[in-house]
Amino acid sequence: MLFEVDEALRTLVRRDALGGQDIAEVSFEAPTKDWASRRTSPTIDVYLYDIREDLRRREVGRVRTHDADGRATGRIVPPRWFKLSYLITAWTQRPEDEHRLLASLLSCFLRTDLLPRDVLTGSLADLALPIPITIGVPPPEDRALSDTWSALGGELKPSLDVVVIAPFDLQRDFPAGPPVLEETHLVIGGTAEMALTHANGALGESSEVATDVVAGGRAPQPGRVFRVIEHHPEGVPVDEAEMVTVPAAEPAEGAEPDRKGRRK
Repeated sequence: MLFEVDEALRTLVRRDALGGQDIAEVSFEAPTKDWASRRTSPTIDVYLYDIREDLRRREVGRVRTHDADGRATGRIVPPRWFKLSYLITAWTQRPEDEHRLLASLLSCFLRTDLLPRDVLTGSLADLALPIPITIGVPPPEDRALSDTWSALGGELKPSLDVVVIAPFDLQRDFPAGPPVLEETHLVIGGTAEMALTHANGALGESSEVATDVVAGGRAPQPGRVFRVIEHHPEGVPVDEAEMVTVPAAEPAEGAEPDRKGRRK
């Protein structure tokens, strides 16, 4: 992602700030004293000096993805956003020429609030997300440009502070299963004959039949209604046995009543 942002800034500077003319080199090296002493031609230096995550843009969870027909194809982890701070300076033999280059750079970055899509490559182009860019915004209180120059060991020069907020693709996706093409069929134990028996209101004296109605072998609760959607082994649907009501069980003789007055 960092290299792709560098290339986007290089293309933007050469095209819009320099007007497509080869009047200055675009470099991304640290503007140290040693580098400045080796420079022999007009240069615009775009130095990346700070990388911080933009916590206000962090998203939690997963985002559903869709195909061209609107069907869900899976879920992805949303990208993380980072603030990339660049120190842009102009280096020539005359201060007047440096100021002209800085004016062209300032005009270039002030004309847009987003990196143009035609300068994006790689993952930045694939994500197709707007990438904000700011210039000349005062840095946070815990960071000063003079401290950056002191750390570089160079002399303080006029500079532009450009911040690009770029997404970092985590490349974590979870594909969805095949689409469901059939209607849902719910089968709650038993056979077609058992379903017909329950539909007619005859639960029978055998507890095995009642236990077989519920999936997992658990006995049904009295008074509960179950929907039985089942097909006959020969392929004939059981339309008459859609609703099954389990009657309340009779208490055994001599059973003691519980706290609610019911006999166990």
